[in-house]
Amino acid sequence: MSNKWSLKGKTALVTGGTKGIGLSVAKEFLELGAAVFIVARNQALIREKVDAWKKEGYEADGLAADVADKDSRNRLFEALGKKWDRLDILVNNVGTNIRKKAVEYTDEEYHAVMGTNLHSAFGMCRQAFPLLSRSGSGAVVNMLSVAGLTHLRTGTPYGMTKAAGLQLTRNLAVEWAGDNIRVNAVAPWYTRTPLAEQVLKDKAYTAEILARTPMGRIAEPGEVASVVAFLCMDSASYVTGQCVAVDGGFTINGF
Repeated sequence: MSNKWSLKGKTALVTGGTKGIGLSVAKEFLELGAAVFIVARNQALIREKVDAWKKEGYEADGLAADVADKDSRNRLFEALGKKWDRLDILVNNVGTNIRKKAVEYTDEEYHAVMGTNLHSAFGMCRQAFPLLSRSGSGAVVNMLSVAGLTHLRTGTPYGMTKAAGLQLTRNLAVEWAGDNIRVNAVAPWYTRTPLAEQVLKDKAYTAEILARTPMGRIAEPGEVASVVAFLCMDSASYVTGQCVAVDGGFTINGF
């Protein structure tokens, strides 16, 4: 395999790397040759995943941290700086949602969604910058959602964070281009993850989802992960500031 179609020798940090899309991204990276460091809030689950990967011969590590919290991020990057002298890839994948109408949100719920989905990504990008700038070919991928591209019934604050994440992606792509850091985003539609399964249990709602999806099915996490991996490869070396919708045609489905 040509090096431009692999991640061999790359170092990658993946947030929310123990479940769903984040877990699939971490696995994809490992299989493509990267050394992967995962972050989540459950240390036992991190250790379970890391130990299993090490037994398979992969280079993996992880740390429990709440990336929405600055002190946690400080501890994370202190540990990462001792492990690696550079960071080639950052995937801001962690996210949450509270599905209710805007007027029903409490202030605490609003700040929780904004903090986890948006403020954490901004903080992670800023604190990763010194390590990314030492890469010479750094790549950031922000995990967004089609909820940031069009209206969904999934909730206004969630959509706000994903739309803002798109502008974060675009701005940093321009601001950091001179530092040889590319910044892109991926916007999935409904994907079989623990977060989405809560909604997909409703058969009538799932039928509505499928009726609006030209490809007529729910995405698998690996289908999103492979797009993330491509955006981090040298083969995507001239791609920056872009958002790829992994949505089975949902966002372009007119009447």
